[in-house]
Amino acid sequence: MSDFEAIAVRVEIEALRGEFTDAGMQRDYDRLAGLFTEDGVWRLPHIDLEFAGRETIRAAVERLQKLWEYFVQTAHLGALVIDGDTATGRAYVTEFGRLYDGRSNFNCSIYHDRYRRTSDGWKFVERSYEIRYQDQTPLPGAGNSPEV
Repeated sequence: MSDFEAIAVRVEIEALRGEFTDAGMQRDYDRLAGLFTEDGVWRLPHIDLEFAGRETIRAAVERLQKLWEYFVQTAHLGALVIDGDTATGRAYVTEFGRLYDGRSNFNCSIYHDRYRRTSDGWKFVERSYEIRYQDQTPLPGAGNSPEV
C-alpha cells in the first residue's frame, strides 16, 4: 500500500468513527446501524450487552437512547493498524448525560474496533466499549435533546 493509499484509508476510517458519534448524537438509528457490516457486533461489556447484526444494533441504539434526557459524546483519534481490507483501532470517547430517571454519567472510554472494507466503504465489524473512568455525580446543567 502506498503512503497515499494509507492516508486515504486513515481518513475514511476516521470519517466512519465520526459518523458513529454524529449518528448517535442526532439519534439517526438507521445511519448508525448502517455503519456496521451486516454481521457486525456492538459490545457494551460494562452492562453485559452485545448486539449482533444491523437490525439488532439499530433497535438497541433506539431503545438505549430513549432512556436519556440528554447525551453528549465526543470522539478522539486513537491507534489504527491497517492490513489490506481489514484494520483494527481504538477511538477515545468522552461522554456525559442524564437519564430520564435522574441518574447522571460522565465517562472517559475507549472503543476497541475492527473494521472491514466493503463495496460500500469501510464498516465496523466490531465495536467494544471499555470505560476507563466513570463519575455518576448528578450533572447540574440542562440538556436540549431532540424529541424521542
